[in-house]
Amino acid sequence: MSIASYIKDDLAARLKSGRDLSTPLTLGSLAEYYDVSFTPVRAAVSELIDEGLLEKGPNRRLVAPAPTTPRNSPRETPAAPNPPRDSFEIISRDLVQLSLQGDPVYLREEATAEKYDISRSAIRNILHRLAGEGILDHIPRRGWRLRPFRQHDLQAFLEVRAVLELKALSLAESKLAAVDLQRMLDANRVPETEDALPEIDESLHEYIVAVANNVYIQDFFERQGRYYRLLFEWEDHDRATAVETVRQHREILTALLEQDWPTAQQALSHHILNNHPILSQVADNAPPSEPTAKRLEARRNR
Repeated sequence: MSIASYIKDDLAARLKSGRDLSTPLTLGSLAEYYDVSFTPVRAAVSELIDEGLLEKGPNRRLVAPAPTTPRNSPRETPAAPNPPRDSFEIISRDLVQLSLQGDPVYLREEATAEKYDISRSAIRNILHRLAGEGILDHIPRRGWRLRPFRQHDLQAFLEVRAVLELKALSLAESKLAAVDLQRMLDANRVPETEDALPEIDESLHEYIVAVANNVYIQDFFERQGRYYRLLFEWEDHDRATAVETVRQHREILTALLEQDWPTAQQALSHHILNNHPILSQVADNAPPSEPTAKRLEARRNR
């Protein structure tokens, strides 16, 4: 469902049922209420006027026509539509895929807001949030620059991550709680059928770092890990990758519950360094290979 369709259906449901909109019927107020630009509001209002659910009064203001049903008759109460998908999720996934092309693309707020049919203030908030996640840089007077994916950056990050996370595990061994490990093990579920999706719980990594209680290790993951966390979450939407992620999480957690520290260290190291079958196929400064591109597109369309 597009944002314009959602606004139109939501307004129609409110007008038919008599529910209070709690905002004036003006383009500006409606755009602010739905946190979008004028474009989708204008399209929604135009359709509602054509359907007779809104009309323009003598002063050109929007008004709801008087109800045609008798006062004591029950009014139609259509169900409110489900809102469209979260704009941050849509934009972040689009930018992750664009990042994989390897070019430092510049984004303008006005053009990006228009592309996604949301307000300038909403897109500014999203871009600031993505900058905090490390996927964008704000360049004065030039807008927002997308961080390009670099294979050598990924490998360098994984090597340092492996060293620091294994160190964190060594520091945390005596403080790990069996109840927490069991909860995370139960939350990582391999699908029982070919059609079912795996259930991934990624909290193992954050848990180990938190329990280790080393501020320098925590600082690395807080500052350097955000961009790659977005990439890894995106990659895990590939079903085969997600299933393998769950399997490896369970192997690590089982070893931790058994206090088999060498096996846990080895399984964690393998998981960090070798569980990126899609990202490892993306070459620097080049689009993904054809098989990879097809997998990425299939994943995006799910």
